[in-house]
Amino acid sequence: MTADTLTIRQMCDAFEVTPRTLRFYEAKELLFPLREGQKRLFTKSDRARLKLILRGKRFGFSLEEIRQLLDLYHMGDQQQTQIAAAYEIARARLTDLESRREELNEAIEDLKDQLKWGEKMIASMNQPRRAAE
Repeated sequence: MTADTLTIRQMCDAFEVTPRTLRFYEAKELLFPLREGQKRLFTKSDRARLKLILRGKRFGFSLEEIRQLLDLYHMGDQQQTQIAAAYEIARARLTDLESRREELNEAIEDLKDQLKWGEKMIASMNQPRRAAE
């Protein structure tokens, strides 16, 4: 192990992920750690890729979208293609998130109305009933 590589434990600590997460991304061919026997050693490139993977997942990108963006890194155009593709995916994702936020806001208001109704019903049921006169 050198200063340029990290073990799986060091990667987990640095990025707050589990070993299972790293093995999963490796199995999905998103990360390509060096292998020394059973030991995985992650390079600076792997760290950069994991940072982009985690950011993409946070924004709701699919693993396939993330893979496509990572694959564009080596196009030889100073990442112009990669940045343009990421921009378009991000714009679409933002539109989707804003739409979902509007739907959630409506659902929240509906639920608040239902809770107010429920409070009134509970209060009316808890009032002592007077006998018929």
